[in-house]
Amino acid sequence: MREEIKKAVEIIRNGGVILYPTDTIWGLGCDPNNETAIEKLNSIKNRASDKHYILLVDGEHRLYNYVKEIPDVCFDLTAHSEDPITLVYPEGKNVHSSILAEDGSIAIRICEMKETKHLLQQLRHGIVSTSANISGEKSALAFDDIPKEIKDKVDFIFMPELKLKKRKPSAIIKVELDSAIKILRK
Repeated sequence: MREEIKKAVEIIRNGGVILYPTDTIWGLGCDPNNETAIEKLNSIKNRASDKHYILLVDGEHRLYNYVKEIPDVCFDLTAHSEDPITLVYPEGKNVHSSILAEDGSIAIRICEMKETKHLLQQLRHGIVSTSANISGEKSALAFDDIPKEIKDKVDFIFMPELKLKKRKPSAIIKVELDSAIKILRK
């Protein structure tokens, strides 16, 4: 696994796009500050450039790199959730503008999957996380469900032999500075 992580990190740092497993579904990812890589990701997914992405990080400590202020309720939500959740924080920072929503918010999920978490730790920053499908089509729940055209267009496939235990996208919850929450996806 060490060599595979090293290769994935190299690809991301050099502006490539990887296909990788997450604690929910298979994802596509790249450096959240590399505009060319984000454009390539949009092209692979056939996705409009005005749609925004989720950022995947390796732990709470990494949130401070990407969020100006973290409402206290966020820590309660992640601590008490049995399933992976994506939180939309009020004010994002340190990513390309295409990652942020129109209101400046940023969607982040803390990865708990061991293999991908090791990759994120070696990378030392978050990566874009989006479902490994063509925009508008069903999410690929298993590696075999990922369209061949996506597999052929990415620069690297990380851990293709891994079988995912969870098979659904994460819930998405938007949190305001005053700790008000709104469920965007269950």
